[in-house]
Amino acid sequence: MKARKKIYLSLIAAVALIYVILLTILYYSESSNSNATIQTLGDAFWYSLVTLTTVGYGDLIPVTPLGHAVGMVFLLLSAGIMVTLLGAAVSFVTSEGLPFFMLGLQRRKNWYYFADCGVESNTLAADIYREDPNALIIFGEKRDRQSEIPDFPCIHLNASPEKIVAKKKQIGVKCKIFLMKENDIGVNSRAVNLHQLPVEVYARTTNGQDQLSGNINFFHSYECCARQYWRSKPLCSHEKVIALIGFGNYGSSILERAILTNVISVDQHVAYHIFGDAEEFLAVHPRLGELFSMNEESGERDSLIFHKESWSKNRSILEQADRIIICEDDEQKGWSIFWTLNQYYRILGRMDLRNSRKAPGVSYFGSNEDIYTSQQIIRTDLNRAAITINELFCKSVAYPTLGWNQLDDLHRQSKIAAADHLLMKIRVLLQDETITELTASALERAYDMYCRTRNLETAREMYRKLDHMRWLRFYIFYNWRYGPVRDDGARQHPMLCSYEELTPEQKKERDAAWELMGNISVEFGERKK
Repeated sequence: MKARKKIYLSLIAAVALIYVILLTILYYSESSNSNATIQTLGDAFWYSLVTLTTVGYGDLIPVTPLGHAVGMVFLLLSAGIMVTLLGAAVSFVTSEGLPFFMLGLQRRKNWYYFADCGVESNTLAADIYREDPNALIIFGEKRDRQSEIPDFPCIHLNASPEKIVAKKKQIGVKCKIFLMKENDIGVNSRAVNLHQLPVEVYARTTNGQDQLSGNINFFHSYECCARQYWRSKPLCSHEKVIALIGFGNYGSSILERAILTNVISVDQHVAYHIFGDAEEFLAVHPRLGELFSMNEESGERDSLIFHKESWSKNRSILEQADRIIICEDDEQKGWSIFWTLNQYYRILGRMDLRNSRKAPGVSYFGSNEDIYTSQQIIRTDLNRAAITINELFCKSVAYPTLGWNQLDDLHRQSKIAAADHLLMKIRVLLQDETITELTASALERAYDMYCRTRNLETAREMYRKLDHMRWLRFYIFYNWRYGPVRDDGARQHPMLCSYEELTPEQKKERDAAWELMGNISVEFGERKK
């Protein structure tokens, strides 16, 4: 780059020197002739200017032979200059010159940079533009001529994040960068050194930690799908049998969220029938049998029943199920199962089909428009709720606790799971299973109900036991076990026991999860203003 810059500067200096020499020759040759109209250096400059730009007013003309020669040089140069200027203008408009110029005029906007312009990127960018009126969408590669033109204003340029950040000049809020291809952060050259830039990075991955400190944040499309599913279609009290067909990436994520979130009653006994290869899942989570009835329905607690045989050989389960979730990774296979069940089975419960595109007339979930949203990827509300839960929890207990940035990934996930369960707490308190959104109004009404009932011993014990069930599920899922003292390295905790075995002080700690709702409702309300 430095060598090229030196060449450009040398060429500019040479052209300027030649121009000055020509002006000097024109001036001396013409000023010596009394009949000449070019008598000063200013006249020579004006003549050169109108000639080179092909304007040609005719007010000044050379009369000497040497002046004619210089004028001929200017005339010949004028054509080249016009062609060069025209080419430069066209190049500026069609290349990256114009987009970079436009960037410089919009530094105070909120910049969202996408490393590619695929389907996932376009979907998320469209949602961000709807949510943020001050958004500037930047795609870090040129749009494929065969792809559709986005329905929102955006800039396409083949530029690295470093160039974009340099152009922003740290004016306004930090630029957000998205790597929307799976595990792109490990192979994309544009992901190098992102952790050193003053930006927020959101990288799609199939593994790794879900880090929420620093500037690198990972998200899982399968987890986003599962979270969106149980948020939009929560478990209801009348549902006792749920069949899950397909246990790949999506199926295992949906079961995981069900284990961590679907706690709505201290007496619940939901049987989850899972059809698919669960060998790896069971190997990773060997302690589930401590809380669930494994491979046998129970009337006292939830059951996880894994079927090795095909779903088609279990007609009675499917026809009696309160809910059937078809979540095959292969969408065509999922559609085939959906149509087979519709055509040949007597389905009494609801049937939900995972599909990446909207499907009118079908109870579907997991469409790109539902998964790739700012609330799912950036997760502003969920993350802030989790951070607020941790902050308020630190104030509510007497023993030392860690701030958000000091928590490891597991304990951040614990707070996020608690934030995920807020919707269930609202539905329980208000006894309203039509609520599917976490709003400041719903939180306020639910907290008011909690305040009016928490002094009733029966209600207080139910609240505490319910949250202890949720808390137990999280730590058992991550293979913690009981220990007389807390030892994070050994994954031991003194509260990993039944509710009845807790001390009065330990039982009282469970109040915090419910008391926090009042503070979180205020936090939500202030953010929405």
